[in-house]
Amino acid sequence: MQRRKFMTLLGGVAAIWPLSSRAQQTAMPLIGFLSGQSPATSTYLVDAFRAGLRETGFVEGQNVAIEYRWALGQTDQLPALAADLVRRHVAVIASTAGGGTAASLAAKAATTTIPIVFTSGLDPVKIGLVGSLNRPGGNVTGIAFLTRTLDAKRLELLHELLPGATNVGALLNPTFPDAPDQLHEVQEAAQRIGERLTLLNASSARELDAAFETIVQKGIGALLVGADPFFISRREQLVALAAHHGIPAIYEDRDFTTVGGLMSYGASFSDAVRQVGVYTGRILKGEKPTDLPIQQPTKFELVINLKTAKALGLTLPPTLLARADEVIE
Repeated sequence: MQRRKFMTLLGGVAAIWPLSSRAQQTAMPLIGFLSGQSPATSTYLVDAFRAGLRETGFVEGQNVAIEYRWALGQTDQLPALAADLVRRHVAVIASTAGGGTAASLAAKAATTTIPIVFTSGLDPVKIGLVGSLNRPGGNVTGIAFLTRTLDAKRLELLHELLPGATNVGALLNPTFPDAPDQLHEVQEAAQRIGERLTLLNASSARELDAAFETIVQKGIGALLVGADPFFISRREQLVALAAHHGIPAIYEDRDFTTVGGLMSYGASFSDAVRQVGVYTGRILKGEKPTDLPIQQPTKFELVINLKTAKALGLTLPPTLLARADEVIE
């Protein structure tokens, strides 16, 4: 009898254990990861986000779960994806890894209570994401890498690469909210270094084709591609057009150089996403978004594609190569 009672008790414990295990699993905090891009092109950014989480003690699958939602380049899908994460009762929404601004605005429209941590290349105060940089207010905080402020630096790097270029083009998107500021800063930089600047506008794939026809017609010898989410989404087209017409160009992000662009300079997107992971972990530990000031990137990277330089017949200055954070062979 004693043995029978013991086995019955043991069986009861065995039956309870899986239930308890499942309960622990469901008690894990759930993060919603919202992106305008695709998982295939965002692997290194997801890794960076997980690294940031680990810095605060969270490891996916061990003590935190992540629901991923990808718009696959179709930003009009972001509101529905954000609403789906809200229905899932996630603890935090991380809106990042490409299309960050559009994803963040979609997340903010979907909830006023779930904390949101974003990355954005736009001024988050100007577009209404937060009330101020130091005290964001509400349920939103994140990382703002104001890439348009670096366009002047990119022009200087292009001049260092091609000091003999007599006519440099600046490709901007006139529908981009920061376009007027971009134009002002680039024009000032051109005057400072004595560069002749030709403005080119494009806000659609067809207008990009037309812009490169203008580049050829006007004999433009080098191109600055302004910081803009639309240009990032069309990076393969831009790089292909530059290669086809033999135009040396500089871009805002390393994603351009990895698909064959000549040179890029900008804030490290992966480091910004890592910071999003850190903020997400801090919120999971009890901190409030309103108490977490908007961060700005501290890491910047110059990336040069040596193969593309050779294809264009360019000899890169040794001083420029020495300053590169990454050289793609």
